[in-house]
Amino acid sequence: MPNSYNEPHFVSQIDIVHSSSQQETPSYRLTGQIQEPLSELCLLMRELLAAQDRQNELLEELITQTGQNQRRKTVELALWKRSNPELSEFCRKAAIKLERVQTDLLSTITEEIDSNSESLLESEFCLNEFVDRFGMKFVQLNTLVQVLTQLGNAPDIQIHRNNVNATKKATVNEK
Repeated sequence: MPNSYNEPHFVSQIDIVHSSSQQETPSYRLTGQIQEPLSELCLLMRELLAAQDRQNELLEELITQTGQNQRRKTVELALWKRSNPELSEFCRKAAIKLERVQTDLLSTITEEIDSNSESLLESEFCLNEFVDRFGMKFVQLNTLVQVLTQLGNAPDIQIHRNNVNATKKATVNEK
């Protein structure tokens, strides 16, 4: 739970004041019948705020975890690229070529769907044949393109170190 409500993000605050004094309002006087539901409403709103603050804390933890995983992956890719600079360049070039193959396959798939859409809708056999013919090939090709693209476009280690240092400084400043 945040120490103060002055933090700029993920914090909400609603001031609820319950006054036990019988102050007159312009048109009527608060009676016991009105005060009781008001105090119950105040209690419910405080519970709602506490739950919302807990959700905000959990979201902050989730963001921190996700950021740490992404930074770890970036460091691993950068170290791999540094250890294998030639292979990284080959991966980049291979990904570009495979993207062309993937585009051609996608074009073939869409043409097949366009020309045989009625039979694909009516016949389960035709649909199964279509999925068998293109499904796994497209999925595996997509996976290869993604892996080669990541390995070929791995970040440089020096750039990443600057980002890590900035992240560490921001973390220290928050504490």
